[in-house]
Amino acid sequence: MRIAAILPLLALLACRNGGTTATPEPEAPPSTQPAQPTQAQTVTRRNVGTDPGHVGRGTPLAPRDGNMLAAFAAGCFWGVEDTFRQVPGVVATAVGYTGGHTDDPTYEEVCRHKSGHAETVLVEFDPTKVSYETLLNVFFKNHDPTQLNRQGPDYGDQYRSAIFTFSPEQDKAAHVAMAKEDAVRNKKVVTAISPIGKFWKAEDYHQQYDEKTGTHSCPTPKGLDGT
Repeated sequence: MRIAAILPLLALLACRNGGTTATPEPEAPPSTQPAQPTQAQTVTRRNVGTDPGHVGRGTPLAPRDGNMLAAFAAGCFWGVEDTFRQVPGVVATAVGYTGGHTDDPTYEEVCRHKSGHAETVLVEFDPTKVSYETLLNVFFKNHDPTQLNRQGPDYGDQYRSAIFTFSPEQDKAAHVAMAKEDAVRNKKVVTAISPIGKFWKAEDYHQQYDEKTGTHSCPTPKGLDGT
């Protein structure tokens, strides 16, 4: 069976396993033929940009006037990006690598677990329409932050739960949100919180993967109402 033909099925499995896909993800562009939508996939999708902070390969990030940036790692970035693209107030997203110790990493290098980078979603948002605290709640409610260096069947440091902050205010808010989440779970939250370093945009075929393949398997994001 051709790799391209099974990619939509792998993406569907991703959401059902907490937003991740089997390790490793396939190294091939998605099929140009979108999968037939299921009843769960027929919801109206938001029109969201793909250039948060003028993202590049390790270049400085700068949001548009009035906007802010956020960055979250919560397993395979395909499903995580699709989740944040459904949040009202999010104006652009992209997936990439950050938090590691190597420059200009490729997907293959990240998958070897030697770069230290996490699969991360960069989010540009309008703070007059959605708060950073709401984004944090969506982050915590749409993955399992008690799993160390894994999500579901996926394992490795690139799948870790992490928040990369852009300011002391974000750092404080992230710690408050993590403490709140820790208090309501039966297991300790292991999410790492740190200032963001260079962000390396991932290969084109990873960008907006669910939209390219028509495999919007994830439901409306949890946590938008603050619960």
